[in-house]
Amino acid sequence: MGADEDRSRRRLSRTPPRGAIVAVLAFVGLCSAFMFTLVVPLQAELPMLLDASREDTTWVVTITLLVAAVATPISGRLGDMYGKRRVVVALLVILVIGSVIAAVSTSIVGVIIGRALQGAVTGVVPLGIAIMRDVLPPARLGTAVALMSATMGVGGAVGMPVAALLAEHADWHTLFWLAALLGVVGLALVLLVVPDDVLRFPGRLDVVGAIGLAIGLTGLLLYVSRGAEWGWTAPFSLACLVGGVAVLLLWGWYQLRTRDPLLDLRVAARPAVLFTNIAAIGMGFALFSSNVTFPQMLELPSETGSGLGLDILTAALIVATSGVMMMVISPLSGWLERTVGPRLLFTVGTAAIVLAYVFVLIWSTDVWHFLVANILIGIGIGFAFAAMPMIIMRAVPANETGASNGLNALFRSVGTSTASAVMGGVLAAMSIQIDGVAVPTRAAFQVCFWLAIAAGIIALALTFFIPKHPASEQHPALPG
Repeated sequence: MGADEDRSRRRLSRTPPRGAIVAVLAFVGLCSAFMFTLVVPLQAELPMLLDASREDTTWVVTITLLVAAVATPISGRLGDMYGKRRVVVALLVILVIGSVIAAVSTSIVGVIIGRALQGAVTGVVPLGIAIMRDVLPPARLGTAVALMSATMGVGGAVGMPVAALLAEHADWHTLFWLAALLGVVGLALVLLVVPDDVLRFPGRLDVVGAIGLAIGLTGLLLYVSRGAEWGWTAPFSLACLVGGVAVLLLWGWYQLRTRDPLLDLRVAARPAVLFTNIAAIGMGFALFSSNVTFPQMLELPSETGSGLGLDILTAALIVATSGVMMMVISPLSGWLERTVGPRLLFTVGTAAIVLAYVFVLIWSTDVWHFLVANILIGIGIGFAFAAMPMIIMRAVPANETGASNGLNALFRSVGTSTASAVMGGVLAAMSIQIDGVAVPTRAAFQVCFWLAIAAGIIALALTFFIPKHPASEQHPALPG
């Protein structure tokens, strides 16, 4: 297989400029990340805009997280089997269709359907990383992967002020037309620049495994994302939790016994992959914790004792600092990955996250405090997100690259969904009434920061269990 793979790589080297391929893949990564923050500026107004209850309008956000979590590992597996570029194209087409459906809808049903379809595009990030593994030499792969990984934070952070501007000065449907336009541009660029796959690993799609994973994850993520609203011990919440866990256990048993499983759990159980994925939950939690808490602290009136009284656009620009920092340091992340190795880079990244939340726990009364914290978060997430796919690709065979990176993205999604639910629950529970409006107390934000610190410390500790040389575990793994 090694000689065939070498010949395939030589064929792939006769492609458009590699820099252009990386740039296009990074652009579609930014587009996919933008979908998560697309409707954030509209959340407070959605009940009025869609003539629906607040409980129903929360699905406009929740459905995107659910579909993204389910679709990402499945699309990774499809990419390994049928061609990564082909699946990226399909996901971008789904994004355009979903965006148009939401853009022309005036009811909540159409918007939820559109948002569900938008969530599927998240799979382009692990697929883009897998394409880079196929077309780039090892010396350039680290920097490219760092850039692609950075898009997961950059797209959301930078997209937030853009969405805020449009929401403030244009009809809300414009947000979805913008998403459709981005999808069309990304689709055209991929078709023009990204080469078709040569490295494919034919097999059968594990339909039963895909359905089982979808059902199990949906139950688990429904409990995490909606438990605070429904009641953590409410019968339906507990049914989602217990049912989801039970289905995932059965799914795991089935995956270990079927031919051509959706995910090879024996590969996923290797220390390098396992500890990286568990730590990814903490990284996703830490990233989204700041997205939930920082805007609220910046925007709440200063007289509440909890906020700084900034307008929505200024607050969004401050939060966007972390995303800009991730993009700026991506070349440094790639160089450090080659110089000191991905494991040490991961350790430094998680340590920076912990430091950021310790800083804001102590100092959070001036704008510059949040700028410093966001810079540290940008550095930490930038390093960690660059390191994780490199650790995994050094530990898995080439035919598992897409699925394994998709699984890592899934674990990050579990972290972000958990952060959204937990932070929202804490802020709601520790609120006081001011002029008839529930306002989170400063103590509530401090509890949130302590939780983010705990998640960061757990992730930091797990990095020390990752083998230094995971490539030795698998011969067909990434060279270098």
